[in-house]
Amino acid sequence: MTAARTASPLATDDGATVDGAPVEGADADGRLDCVLQVLGGASVAGVARGAGLEPAVVHRWVRLFTDAGAAGLANRPDPTLAQQRDRFLAAFAHEIRTPLAVAQGWTDILADGDLPEDMTASTVGKLGAALALLAERTQEVEYLAAASLGRLRVTRRAVSALALVPDGEVAPSGDLDARVDTDPGLAARVVRDLWTAAAMTPRPTRRELQVRDTGMWVELRVVRTGEPIPARTLHALFEPFDRNDDATGVSTGLYLARALSVALGGTVGLEQDSERAVFWVRLPSPEPRTLR
Repeated sequence: MTAARTASPLATDDGATVDGAPVEGADADGRLDCVLQVLGGASVAGVARGAGLEPAVVHRWVRLFTDAGAAGLANRPDPTLAQQRDRFLAAFAHEIRTPLAVAQGWTDILADGDLPEDMTASTVGKLGAALALLAERTQEVEYLAAASLGRLRVTRRAVSALALVPDGEVAPSGDLDARVDTDPGLAARVVRDLWTAAAMTPRPTRRELQVRDTGMWVELRVVRTGEPIPARTLHALFEPFDRNDDATGVSTGLYLARALSVALGGTVGLEQDSERAVFWVRLPSPEPRTLR
């Protein structure tokens, strides 16, 4: 099975934490503390273990730190910043266009006053659904902005893994008594986004949600059975504002899910072979135990 695993450097609130996990002696930013330890000679694996993080997360922080330092010394601005800004604006415009048009359409119908009385309730319901979707898209942008600026507020606590399962959509299997150290609202959003992504075209014949407790981590896995997803599409899923379902523009894809998972001290990724794809998020256990 080929694997594509990703992590993002985006993290959390006031600098006293690393991705929501307490870091002893962190004054301004626990991420910087981890980077300086590695640059001072400590191993990435050891620093990650001490902070309760995935080594890939710490490794990415170090790479970003050194790349930014080299660019600063050479007075070489990052050429991707303007491109990402433009893609961000395009993504936001595209994502709100449809629900906004729907809301405007139903508002015009109601304003005309010619709607039969028996259709009023359903029309108001459709208007409400369009406005709810618009609010959802706006919240996505707020989360992305907060994560990229290091201002995402994360409140972690021990919760049941079942609290992260999308309501009414799926019956999970596996280690159902597992508990997770996480922000339940943000983590549930990540799981929901993975569940939704696993339904992309070509449509799967089956989707399952599995919970696996490894002792150190709890992994929630969305297993998709069916025709493989094109490799380019899988890669684009984790790129910021790269694609959307109807190929008419760009969207946030799983870029937000990746940013949120790292802010929670975990990672997201995917694996695919000729028969199935697995979208997974790995989150810390509240009481880490020996791996089994």
